[in-house]
Amino acid sequence: MTRFVPLRYLCFVIAVVALAVGLAAWAHGIGWRVLAAAGLALTALGVHDLVQTRHTLRRNYPIVGRLRYLFEAIRPMMRQYVVEADDDEVPFSRDQRAIVYQRAKRELETRAFGTERSVYRGDYEWINHSMAPALIDGHDFRVPVGGPECTQPYSASVFNISAMSFGSLSPNAIRALNEGARRGGFYHDTGEGSLSPYHRENGGDIVWELGSGYFGACKRAGVFSAERFAERATLPQVKMIELKLSQGAKPGHGGVLPAAKVTREIALTRGVPEGEDCISPARHSAFDTPEGLLRFIAHLRTLSGGKPTGFKLAIGHPWEWFGIAKAMLSTGIRPDFIVVDGAEGGTGAAPMEFADHVGVPLREALLLVHNTLVGLNLRDQVRIGAAGKIITAFDVARTLALGADWCNAARGFMFALGCLQSQACHTDHCPTGVATQDPRRWKSLAVPDKAERVRNFHEGTLHALKELIAAAGLHHPGELGPEHIIRRVSGNEVRSLATLYPFLRPGELLADVPEHAVFQRFWRAARADSFGPPPGITELRWSKLR
Repeated sequence: MTRFVPLRYLCFVIAVVALAVGLAAWAHGIGWRVLAAAGLALTALGVHDLVQTRHTLRRNYPIVGRLRYLFEAIRPMMRQYVVEADDDEVPFSRDQRAIVYQRAKRELETRAFGTERSVYRGDYEWINHSMAPALIDGHDFRVPVGGPECTQPYSASVFNISAMSFGSLSPNAIRALNEGARRGGFYHDTGEGSLSPYHRENGGDIVWELGSGYFGACKRAGVFSAERFAERATLPQVKMIELKLSQGAKPGHGGVLPAAKVTREIALTRGVPEGEDCISPARHSAFDTPEGLLRFIAHLRTLSGGKPTGFKLAIGHPWEWFGIAKAMLSTGIRPDFIVVDGAEGGTGAAPMEFADHVGVPLREALLLVHNTLVGLNLRDQVRIGAAGKIITAFDVARTLALGADWCNAARGFMFALGCLQSQACHTDHCPTGVATQDPRRWKSLAVPDKAERVRNFHEGTLHALKELIAAAGLHHPGELGPEHIIRRVSGNEVRSLATLYPFLRPGELLADVPEHAVFQRFWRAARADSFGPPPGITELRWSKLR
């Protein structure tokens, strides 16, 4: 048969034959009628494939060519549930997701038969324990936030919900996160989509993130309004103000919420026109220099009634961060806190190049910020939060050991809500109702149950953190240092983070430039009055055109 009919048309020919046979035998019973109906449907599909001009594959392989799209659709699920090993982090491993689900549901989370990790692999890490473990009564570890200019300091948990906007997350997801935060006594960051009614409904502590669009505090998108900001910033539920300079998943990249998605509800929340494109600019309009940034921070702190005010950034050009640090000295203005967002952070949607290749990963970014503040004798005046793929208590411990005061997590709390990593956040087809604005989907997310799971995940993680630091002979996570975390760097060599990474001494930058490559290269040239590149960098750029 294939001599006369190419094999690639075989499915189509079989469909035509089935239709013909079914029609010929129509009067002989229901089975033949079903065959005719199936043959008709497949024949119509094949004819459509043959006449359409958009997909060459379907023209050359009518009907059967569509299997490619089926396999593409189910590939992520097949890979996640069948192919991947338990510790393949793409982007989160089965082990990582399982520990969140178990803690959120208060199920048995202990493991039998020992570790499945290869302890002699190059990236294996552990925490050294003590021969004299500590006794710790509770696990509600707190961090006081607020400098001398702050009149309403805040006591933050060492583990909180990172920035996720209403619009990216569904109303019921926001409700459940905030209620979970209220029950557990930790904070819920709004994301740059502003403070929605769903954030306020249950009364959990709020950190209001203000991005370059100034949503909820704007005359129009991208234009700041002090009056509108003060209206919300002074609400008792708002505990801190966080100015977003950039985020790890897509630093230096603005965003557009298409007009079709700017519903009346989102328009009212963000303070923008309904039914028009909502644009988040790539840069701020309220300042254009490091000193301008700090003056804006001081302005926001005053408008909020003296609440802790800081900024979030993903580290990029080191001279820009150094410029901000120098501006702290030249202006005398200190942010109450800085949140360092690692390049491994998540987002609802980002261009592949930005998600994979833009921004500094969390550990190196955190170390740069921590070292700079230590070197300027400012570390005790500025708290540091950190975010970037933090799931387990060991993730928290390692991050605090590298210099953070607290950690934030986004996707971990999404897992607690029931997210199953379908990676459909940008399609509005989230199967669990977490990242969608489709009421047919998000109304199925039961707020009371999911709020309790959010609280349970937080509590379980901090309980595990307590056990970790107690085993190390410590009494508070703030006592963790880089000497406590050990990493295998080869099959026969291990090093503590204290020896693996360079750490500055207090005040070292005030005396001289330390023997540290990035400081040697960029510290002297960084400017408090400009984000611009040092002269040497500019010359290198132009040299390519000569």
